[in-house]
Amino acid sequence: MTSEPVSSALPRFPRDFVWGVSTSAAQIEGAVAEDGRGRSAWDVFAAEAGRIKDGSDPRVATGHYHRYREDVGLLKELGVGAYRFSVAWPRVVPDGSGPVNKAGLDFYDRLVDALLAAGVAPVPTLFHWDTPQALEEGGGWLVRDTAERFAAYADVVAERLGDRVERWITLNEPAELTLLGYGLGQHAPGRQLLFEALPAAHHQLLGHGLAVQALRARGAASIGIANSHGPTWTASASEADTAAAGLYDLLLNRLFAEPVLLGRYPDEELAALLPGPVAEDLKVISQPLDWYGINYYQPTLVGAPGAEGTGAADFGGIRLPPELPFAPQEIEGYPRTDFGWPVVPEALTELLVSFQERYGDRLPPVVITENGCSYEGIEDAERIAFLDGHLRALHAAMAAGVEVRGYFVWSLMDNFEWAEGYARRFGLVHVDYETLERTPKASFRWLRDALREQARG
Repeated sequence: MTSEPVSSALPRFPRDFVWGVSTSAAQIEGAVAEDGRGRSAWDVFAAEAGRIKDGSDPRVATGHYHRYREDVGLLKELGVGAYRFSVAWPRVVPDGSGPVNKAGLDFYDRLVDALLAAGVAPVPTLFHWDTPQALEEGGGWLVRDTAERFAAYADVVAERLGDRVERWITLNEPAELTLLGYGLGQHAPGRQLLFEALPAAHHQLLGHGLAVQALRARGAASIGIANSHGPTWTASASEADTAAAGLYDLLLNRLFAEPVLLGRYPDEELAALLPGPVAEDLKVISQPLDWYGINYYQPTLVGAPGAEGTGAADFGGIRLPPELPFAPQEIEGYPRTDFGWPVVPEALTELLVSFQERYGDRLPPVVITENGCSYEGIEDAERIAFLDGHLRALHAAMAAGVEVRGYFVWSLMDNFEWAEGYARRFGLVHVDYETLERTPKASFRWLRDALREQARG
């Protein structure tokens, strides 16, 4: 990847292609104790000493709750057609179930109206990891009741916003919440259950299906999910490495795609470990979707544990326990982001083409619901090159026959980056965390100009 600004024009995308940016409530809103908002699992997690690497917390974040009009102005200036944000469940239903907080709904009402007035389509995500703490204390996503409470909350939001919202997203990245939150304990709620975390996967997927039903009942016509996916590369042709990579791919990719797309789990032994009437639940989980959201950041090279060069204790910022039956390895020969993630645009093409080959006509049109990178600096040529490369890779997948209808950059602005705190900057807009001043970066200007050029076509 070059560090010089990219100057050549992007390939032409369809005129109805959706261009957008993404954020999440827990990472930008702040105001965690204002206007009746309840506590989230992330509020509690971040308050525990040692949980957040820089010792920070999301109490203020970027102050979006009070500065949303300024941020909508940035979206208008950028020229995107859509804005993917998340609704904070504890802001709307403070305890996860029971009384609805009118002030919380009023905030999202104002946000949606401001977006529409600016010519930007609102794309709300109903759950982006901020489980109400009251539900977490009752078992969180490990128990079935949370899926049912989520569907009831989805109905509340759809009743208020459904007359102005066209596109909906149910869940964001259930794989990461299962693995990092319940399996390894490095995200909220901080549980270290390893494979006993699997019920959290099933109940999130069930919550997704129930929420789809609730949204349909309110007249929603365009619903998707935002699942994280990336190609799994095998460290070698050995039987051990092949088996380890296959298991990793099953747990991080297929476990979350196939129940939604195919109505079945990818492995019968795995399905037998899941709670509840799994066969009946799968009928709910596999409700037809209008599009399938994919969050893509990087491929993963996987080998067997204990093999030479494997078993790193800290991989991409994630501390891995030695008892896992697979071992991600460092991918050499590619540039890296400030997070240490390899920059491999062509792996996005590989991922999309492989999804089309694997799922065929069961794969709805795809939307890239997140793609981005962490780099310091306001003159961020590296981010420009990253976006340029990935958009070209996306166009190549479309040329190969994959139906892709949209692309959302992560993220509009620098924000609270979960367990990393404020040490990683993914934004097109720089945020001074002392003053909360917003400053568009070079990548913001590059994307603005690229979108203007696309519109002229």
